Amino acid sequence: MQISAPVREPLVTGGKTIKDVTYDISRHVEAPPTNPRWLLAMAVSLTLLAIGTYAVFRTVWDGIGMWGNNKTIGWAWDITNFVWWVGIGHAGTLISAVLLLFRQKWRTSINRAAEAMTIFAVICALQFPILHTGRPWLSIYWVFPLPNTWGSLWVNFNSPLLWDVFAISTYFTVSLVFWYIGLIPDFATIRDRAKGPIARAIYGALSFGWTGGAKTWQRYESVSLILAGLATPLVLSVHTIVSFDFATSVIPGWHTTIFPPYFVAGAIFSGFAMVLTLMLITRKVYKLEDYITMSHIELMNIIIIITGSIVGVAYITELFVAWYSGVEYEQYAFLNRATGPYAWAYWTMMTCNVISPQLFWFRKIRTSIVATFILSIIVNIGMWFERFVIIVTSLHRDYLPSSWAMFSPTIYDVGVYVFTFGLFFTLFFLFAKFFPVINMAEVKSVLKSSSSTEQINR
Repeated sequence: MQISAPVREPLVTGGKTIKDVTYDISRHVEAPPTNPRWLLAMAVSLTLLAIGTYAVFRTVWDGIGMWGNNKTIGWAWDITNFVWWVGIGHAGTLISAVLLLFRQKWRTSINRAAEAMTIFAVICALQFPILHTGRPWLSIYWVFPLPNTWGSLWVNFNSPLLWDVFAISTYFTVSLVFWYIGLIPDFATIRDRAKGPIARAIYGALSFGWTGGAKTWQRYESVSLILAGLATPLVLSVHTIVSFDFATSVIPGWHTTIFPPYFVAGAIFSGFAMVLTLMLITRKVYKLEDYITMSHIELMNIIIIITGSIVGVAYITELFVAWYSGVEYEQYAFLNRATGPYAWAYWTMMTCNVISPQLFWFRKIRTSIVATFILSIIVNIGMWFERFVIIVTSLHRDYLPSSWAMFSPTIYDVGVYVFTFGLFFTLFFLFAKFFPVINMAEVKSVLKSSSSTEQINR
């Protein structure tokens, strides 16, 4: 009697060999930058970067009075975007570190681009607190614990804003090292295939003399596990500390203990959505359908369902706690969000973050490229509105009706946001052209199991 068991879809399709993996991924790096689609994408990114650079210049030259912030709403568009970009940077560390520790092999085709996205998203996030200091060249050093020889006092170690400095700088450093360590074997592969002396010298320097010996691989895997162990707590700690910027205050709508897990779930939610957006584009442009398969896309969509549901529960919990607290100011803060002048932003947030991810319960939608791409963008729009609602609607109506105000972004608010988009996509497209966008070494390690699975399916 023959017993058939359900078999997972292969992680790499098309009957690929080790040689095929090397060729399919290396050829995009080795080819001259003449791909018209890549050139068009770079042109759009550089245009956004140029437009945004003017807004940044005017902000630095004339001061942050160019923004729409006012005395009531001191944090608005800038901190909304800061928290949004930090959240997007969460998925890279989760995919790289946490899934590596749990031995999830499906991460191998997407971890490289997710790690790069983390680095670039954190760089974009840092632009906002730097610009918010007003004159960065005179004031940025105040956030560092420098001694009194600078003629200033020590920083306030009790401030969550300082905790942000430590958390995000640690997160960025560990993520950068983790990303680069993973690139070294692939740099060596491109070095050995390079035909020109300049390319051979550049990739030879980047590969740090990688030999590919057994001891080298052993040390590589040991370092990867150590870095994964260091990075895993950062997945929880970084956005937890970002949430302390709000949770440790006494402002209604901010002062709540649910913020740390709620912010972490939201960060993973938005981060995975951005990874999906980028990977679907990369998959199509570079013809990587055999490596970024429907299995990868479906598994990521399942994570979006889970984290989106957690975020939805957090929204309901906030409303319940505000009602149960009996504090009229807290109750009014949430009533104002749902029915006040910014109600349109609140209901946009609820629709995008709570309702749209539930469509992924249907397998037909979960395995549709077009639907996944559209919903991944909708999720990130919703997560931007979540940060906007938390920050602006909690500030614009405080305890004194005489100080109530409205926030409207100026063209320079929007321009600085456009600058970060241009910076992000310029960095990502440069990465996709000159670095291997998929981890060749790790994909080769799952080829055997993938090919055997494929044989069983046949």
